[in-house]
Amino acid sequence: MATQLEILAEQYRKEQISRNTYDTSGQYNSNHPNANSDGDDKGKNEIGSSVDIQNRISNLTRNTYTDKNGYGSNHPNAISDGDDKGKNEIGSSVDIATRNEILSKNNYNQRNGYGINHPNAISNGDEPGKGENDGNIGSLSDINNRLDNLGRNIYNKTNEYSLNHPNALSDGDEKGKGELSKNIGSKIDINTRIETVGRNRYGSSKVYPDF
Repeated sequence: MATQLEILAEQYRKEQISRNTYDTSGQYNSNHPNANSDGDDKGKNEIGSSVDIQNRISNLTRNTYTDKNGYGSNHPNAISDGDDKGKNEIGSSVDIATRNEILSKNNYNQRNGYGINHPNAISNGDEPGKGENDGNIGSLSDINNRLDNLGRNIYNKTNEYSLNHPNALSDGDEKGKGELSKNIGSKIDINTRIETVGRNRYGSSKVYPDF
């Protein structure tokens, strides 16, 4: 008696055979109708299937060039006459429009040539200049940043930073890292040191490991 697995296998085999339309009386070969392109989707011989044929017809209808209207270097579609087809000489209408837009942004020409003496090349307080004028170096943004940075810097020719400057000495503020009155480091360093010493129960009269 056949097992359940054998029964399922036999059903699957019969199902696969039923899907195959080719048999001894109708074998598939190059002469079979399904191998020829006769307008259905099965044949791929000669031209192709119906899908291939439709695509080919569609592509042919899109082609506007014929024997009487052959495409060449002198064809209107090959010349840039303001449409999107030509790419000769200047370019297509998109190229021309882009070029005109870029040219309209450029305000320099033969009468207004850009050079080292042009106002836009000199730093006179506007954004274009990157030259030098009255000690103002760079564009407006550069100048503002420079002034901002100078405003933060308190050191100058009359107040130079050095080893002897109060901000270089440890006098209890945050700036000094030198030494004054045996206080070494900045305020944070000193406080941290005092706090650490305060935690240490050993000293000159009570040295470690004495208890």
